[in-house]
Amino acid sequence: MELITSLDRITRPYKNAVITIGNFDGVHIGHQALFQEVIAKADEISGTAIAMTFDPHPLRVIKHNKKLSLITLREQKLELISASGIDVLICVPFTCEFADMSARSFVEDLLVNRIGVKAMIAGEDYTFGKNREGNIDLLKSYGQELGFEVIISRWIQTASGEPGRISSTRIRKLVAEGRVDDAQKLMGRFYQVRGTVVSGRDRGGKLLGFPTANIVFQEELCPKAGVYAVTVECLDRKFMGVANIGYSPTFSDHIFTVEIHILDFHNDIYGKKIRVNFVQRIRDEIKFSGISELSAQIRKDIDAARKILSQVV
Repeated sequence: MELITSLDRITRPYKNAVITIGNFDGVHIGHQALFQEVIAKADEISGTAIAMTFDPHPLRVIKHNKKLSLITLREQKLELISASGIDVLICVPFTCEFADMSARSFVEDLLVNRIGVKAMIAGEDYTFGKNREGNIDLLKSYGQELGFEVIISRWIQTASGEPGRISSTRIRKLVAEGRVDDAQKLMGRFYQVRGTVVSGRDRGGKLLGFPTANIVFQEELCPKAGVYAVTVECLDRKFMGVANIGYSPTFSDHIFTVEIHILDFHNDIYGKKIRVNFVQRIRDEIKFSGISELSAQIRKDIDAARKILSQVV
């Protein structure tokens, strides 16, 4: 896949460009279906399958929402789009100047003249241009005038028949509520966070008997506090694990942590990057009477995680 991170790098139109445009946060199964439609249309007209996305997320620029948590950070989003089979990904640096581009200029100057669009695939509620002045009807009129086809992609359902529209907003809500297993049905994969293992409070192994790998969240969405069955990708392997997110109420330091106990694992991975896939929430955080009661509960959590993950790993 060719990655374009500056519009200035597009020096000539692509051959019979077929494009879809969106934030694609989460790269959920609805997005994946869009990409496959783009690829199929590009094959039909011997063209180039293109996706356009934005970095940073437009809401962080337009509404100054610096706290917007993302389902997929940039690295993972690019990986997932690349895996879809798209030929070219245009990752537009989203600025106030870009947001001020009129609907007409966006279509004529950028899509048609610079990129060479011959077909565009969009959802029913697609909007574009300054203040979202452009809609599907306007896009179709531009298509007739400027010589490109507009194809409306219908909403799809999950393989399990989950009701309602699949959207990044819906997935974000599910993850925030701890319903990571329901989010998986909409994403087609488990919710994943990535991070570098850092030093923790040095009590997981020494005090409790269960060493943990600690990571720090950046801009990604944080699942609801609690204990989760997870898989952990590190050292080119996948392991079972139990993650605890929250403030560890049994202790009194009130520090937010993300701690992962990797099952049957004894390697030193401080400073290493890991990927944590959230499979299912096991329980809320609980304040225990002391170390022995907490340790006994962790053993139960590990047993529960093994049972859940036996079908995954």
